[in-house]
Amino acid sequence: MSGSALYETFARVPLVFDRGEGSWLVTQSGERYLDFAAGIAVNSLGHGHPHLVAALTEQAAKLWHISNLYEIPDQSRLGERLVENTFADKVFFTNSGAEALECAIKTARRYQYVNGAPERFRIITFEGAFHGRTLATIAAGGQPKYLEGFGPKVEGFDQVPFGDMDAVEKAIGAETAAILIEPVQGEGGVRPVPAPFMQKLRALCDKHGLMLILDEVQSGIGRTGKLFAYEWAGIEPDIMAIAKGIGGGFPVGACLATNKAAMGMTPGVHGTTFGGNPLAMAVGNAVLDVVLDDGFIQSVNDKALAAKQGLASVVDEFPDIFEEVRGAGLLLGLKCKLANTMVNGALRDENLLAVPAGENVIRLLPPLTVSEEEIRDAVGRIHTAAAKLRAAHQESPKAAS
Repeated sequence: MSGSALYETFARVPLVFDRGEGSWLVTQSGERYLDFAAGIAVNSLGHGHPHLVAALTEQAAKLWHISNLYEIPDQSRLGERLVENTFADKVFFTNSGAEALECAIKTARRYQYVNGAPERFRIITFEGAFHGRTLATIAAGGQPKYLEGFGPKVEGFDQVPFGDMDAVEKAIGAETAAILIEPVQGEGGVRPVPAPFMQKLRALCDKHGLMLILDEVQSGIGRTGKLFAYEWAGIEPDIMAIAKGIGGGFPVGACLATNKAAMGMTPGVHGTTFGGNPLAMAVGNAVLDVVLDDGFIQSVNDKALAAKQGLASVVDEFPDIFEEVRGAGLLLGLKCKLANTMVNGALRDENLLAVPAGENVIRLLPPLTVSEEEIRDAVGRIHTAAAKLRAAHQESPKAAS
């Protein structure tokens, strides 16, 4: 056998990290990297957070897995806490964001079915969206690069242009069950949905008897400066998928719904083997202990303002490298003039980790526990990388473009 034993589905960077400390990752040789990728918005409380470590190790010594055949007290507790702090009445726990989206899609379709409209199964989604890698969620996202080679696209998803309300209204038909949207498109280029648009979607769903499904897998758990991004628009969804930040690095996802939306999710119609296991629930509750603590969300907003101001100054100084700062809270993006892969490599050369996204954007997703000093450090590294890119571009325009 030659080559790696792993599927060749990841274009991995040749870096191996041995440990993490807060906002930092440390290689086997001791080299330190400032982590503004955070596992793609997963490590919401950074690396090695003592409260999360304690919760996981304490639970690991007691019980790992029993399945959902039995009561899991921490699962009930985490569900109750999510209900208390959101629009929702019911929660179903999963292992990932894609599973949470699958549950959301099934919940919306099942609602229409038990409500006497089984023909209503289609879901309106938006171009540029990313909802996961399952057959249903790649169909929901609609991006050809993710659909190619996997057979016929799963039926029931109608894409419309991002931000086009006329197209949304025209797409609503007798078979429409729901509208699915990310309040901030992450993979799609860090594109926040304006509050008035979200409010109009809510009104359209009410008018036509549709479920409004939000994908807050990336934008939830304080990432945008509210516990969930929908709060900025002053509306509430019927169904919401979450993951990433709720586990702080441990695989946890959830589908949240109102009593009305979940009315069709009765015993036997959906399930999970690992979802809601004791280890995941211990960590999820520990994350909420921190995020729901007084002043934590406000601190995210304070740090987000500092980050945006610093990044804006870099964009102003290097208009040949960057076009604009995007995003909300600590879900930030830099739209690049040069190829974002090249910019990302230049940042990595300065020991700063970031994540490419659509529309030639670089995502900056630091842990929510990042300090303002670390934000200034990151901005300094971005400044240095931009200066080096400018110099290289001036010397060899073809090589840098």
